[in-house]
Amino acid sequence: MNKKESERLSCEKNTAPRIVVVGSLNMDIVTESERAPEQGETLLGTAMHLLPGGKGANQAVCAARLGAQVSMIGAVGTDGFGEEMTGALKREGIDTSRVLRREGTPSGAASIWLAGGDNRIVVYPGANGSLSVEELAAPECVRLLQEADAVLIQLEIPLDAAERAASIAREGGAIVVLNPAPAAALPDALLRSASVLTPNLGELAILTGESAGGEERLHEAAQKLAAASCGAVVTTLGEAGALVLEQQGQEPKVIPAVQAGPVVDTTGAGDCFSAALAVALARGKGLPEAARYAACAAALAVTRLGAQDGMPAEADVRRLYSAGS
Repeated sequence: MNKKESERLSCEKNTAPRIVVVGSLNMDIVTESERAPEQGETLLGTAMHLLPGGKGANQAVCAARLGAQVSMIGAVGTDGFGEEMTGALKREGIDTSRVLRREGTPSGAASIWLAGGDNRIVVYPGANGSLSVEELAAPECVRLLQEADAVLIQLEIPLDAAERAASIAREGGAIVVLNPAPAAALPDALLRSASVLTPNLGELAILTGESAGGEERLHEAAQKLAAASCGAVVTTLGEAGALVLEQQGQEPKVIPAVQAGPVVDTTGAGDCFSAALAVALARGKGLPEAARYAACAAALAVTRLGAQDGMPAEADVRRLYSAGS
């Protein structure tokens, strides 16, 4: 992190951190079944749920439940899904004044197959795909981004919008946590604007063009991404925990996974990890300890159904975090 970022956090780490999320809002259409269908196969499901989601909204809810002051920047349609999703954020105390409403464009949606605690997801961007560079450069958005302690960005919005948001936030001294999901080749300017990247193994492989299988290859891929971004890389490893690389050339640290109960639904676990990491960094924790806090939050998130419904309360995360100290 640069000097401007460090100075801001040293002054404010005892207050509720200010978090801005720039990203997607999707209605999750979740179908449960005993197993995932094979190609061309039809199965009868055991349950169906309509749950507010989207990587951006999920991260906003997680940050709010962990005690942050959260503002959301995104776009929805003027349909019922849009109303329901913005209403869910408002109930969490999240500022939705910059969630824009699009006439004639449906809200984003995600079709999620849930079987055996694992998931497969297809996302339709809808209004999320309309968020523009010009809208992010509006005075109100610039103010939010530059006054934030940390800004969370994902890739279910246009890349040029993500790049502009990251650039504005970094200029203001905010920590920029970039969750590069869904995986895509990223512009150099976006990579260089990220303070911390949080890919999973598959995303790390796509971003670097390197296989991330095996410890040596994983370390090499993380070093390559850190060199490209000039920032830190925290790679989530599922049941194996997370690999923390604070800067290129340093020795990575492994943060072990945490167990908090039976796994019910892994949807949103990565979103929870990224949001909790941002909150912990904004409170002044070093990156390894922030990653351990994030691992505790994600461990709790997977014990409940639904991405947003599963986001844990601050007291529960602190209790689990303290138990491992």
